[in-house]
Amino acid sequence: MVERRSLGRRFGWLWAAYTVSTFGTRLAFDAFPLIAILVLHCGPTEVAVLAASGLAVGAVAAVPLGPWVEFRHKRPVMVTMDLVRCAALLSVPAAFALGALGFAHLLVVAVVVAAADITFSAASGAFLKALVLPRDLLVANGRLESTTWTATMLGPPLGGAVIGVFGPMATVAADAVSYLLSALGIRAIGGKEQRPERAAAGPRLRSGELLEGWRYILADPVLRPLFFNTVLVNGLIMAASPLLAVLMLGSLGFAPWQYGLAFAAPCIGGLIGSRLSRRLVARFGRRRVLLTVGTLRACWPVGLAFVRPGVTGLVLVMVVELGLITCSGMFNPVIAAYRLDQTPADRVARVLTAWAVTGKASIAAMTAVWGLLATVTGPRGAIAGAGLLLLTTPLLLPRRDRSPQQPAVTGG
Repeated sequence: MVERRSLGRRFGWLWAAYTVSTFGTRLAFDAFPLIAILVLHCGPTEVAVLAASGLAVGAVAAVPLGPWVEFRHKRPVMVTMDLVRCAALLSVPAAFALGALGFAHLLVVAVVVAAADITFSAASGAFLKALVLPRDLLVANGRLESTTWTATMLGPPLGGAVIGVFGPMATVAADAVSYLLSALGIRAIGGKEQRPERAAAGPRLRSGELLEGWRYILADPVLRPLFFNTVLVNGLIMAASPLLAVLMLGSLGFAPWQYGLAFAAPCIGGLIGSRLSRRLVARFGRRRVLLTVGTLRACWPVGLAFVRPGVTGLVLVMVVELGLITCSGMFNPVIAAYRLDQTPADRVARVLTAWAVTGKASIAAMTAVWGLLATVTGPRGAIAGAGLLLLTTPLLLPRRDRSPQQPAVTGG
């Protein structure tokens, strides 16, 4: 039986900090492309470079930070990354007010924020593993996942309204303030934190440690297929996303509010899925949930290639997105909890960094490749190609779970 339980005051502060920063980020969704277009009068190429380079260069910059984070107290790292993101984002409206904002400034900020995002996520994952009991990892990740989808559902529409009234700089400033509030929340967690010790002596960062996260993932018989599956699935979904925007807002003639509604409303599925994940694991086991939901998740996106103008097309997009997001909401907390449970405490930050770096770099690369593909096949053909490739990704899911099963989930 699944019963709701408290994960303690310290997790409550961590959850609150995550909530405020996530809502701030979703509020400022697409603010940088809008600033590039509306303020700096950039063309499509520069906007694409801003999106792809921010992810790719930020990911590369984060590579040495994983080993650096591993052997330090995680809360100070998290606070520092929040303050770095706050300062970087505040520099954008400040430069605009002084008449000094340029494309290069936006690009540098995008890179800094992307690297800080990866570093913060690695530190927070390692901190969460030490903060809650192993049996509560799925519950904790489920709550964070539900927050993500709630913010994704509410943040962009609200951010759009704020941009309409005050302009995109207002949402960037709000996002910066959210990181400041997050830093204060993390400071309020309190308590003592044990600093991990190196397996071998030596105060300096060894070159081999840069690759330790990837080595551990590739050596694990269950993490390895999950790693390749999630990187490929996320990359294909994100690569098709801008092409769908071009298709819907261009030749199909959907209004911007219809496009926003098509992706905001289905986020309720992520909230539902994240709440169901722990119940499904308690009843069917982790391996079966990952295999079944991971397979179902890959079946939805190909439907986006058949979108047509009008209400029917809008409903089709919403149904496809609802199915995809619901499955993702169930899948993500389970894999996040498994990844933390399976990884030793002295490797968590490096594993999470390697995972995030590969994911972000792959999204950037696939987005560029699918952009080129769309010039040959058109947006609909490229979307169909991504959907068909997604149908093959369940082959990468592990058929066996060689790790000990966790006890029945008791939290909620």
